[in-house]
Amino acid sequence: MSTPYTVSRGAVVAAPPERIRPLLHDFHAWRRWSPWEDLDPDMQRTYTGAERGVGARYAWDGDKKAGRGTMEVVRDEPERVEVDLAFEKPFPSRSRVEFVLTPRDAGTHVAWLMHGELNLLMRVFSLVKPMDSLVGPDMEKGLARLGAAAEEGPDA
Repeated sequence: MSTPYTVSRGAVVAAPPERIRPLLHDFHAWRRWSPWEDLDPDMQRTYTGAERGVGARYAWDGDKKAGRGTMEVVRDEPERVEVDLAFEKPFPSRSRVEFVLTPRDAGTHVAWLMHGELNLLMRVFSLVKPMDSLVGPDMEKGLARLGAAAEEGPDA
C-alpha cells in the first residue's frame, strides 16, 4: 500500500512566462537553475528524445547524493510544464512534477509542485524526514535560481 504526497512551493519571478518556460521545458537549461545540478560535478547526463517540450528526456547518473534517474516532459503549454520523474537510486520512486506559470503585474507567479506515492520504505523514512522538509528547501533554492536565470535572459 502506498501513501500519496504533494510538496509545493511558489515564488514571483520578475519576468514574463515566455522567459521562464524555456528554462523548464528544455532540460539543457536546467543546469542554470536546478538545485540538484550541483550535487555531483562528475554526474553523467544524457539527453534524448525531443530537443525541448513534450518528449524531451533527461537521464542522470551520479554519486549517492545525485542518484540515478530519468525525467520526461509530458505536458508543455504556455503556462504549464509537467514532467514525469523516475528515480532508480538511491531508491526507486516515481513522481509528477508541475510548474504552473501565472502572469502577475510584477512578473510571473511560478508554482512548483511534486506529487507521488510513498512506498513502504519511503513511508518509514518520512517518519524521520517528511517529504516536505526533504524536498521543499531544494524547491525554494531552485525557484530563487530559476528567477535569477529568467531575469538574466536566455543567453546569460
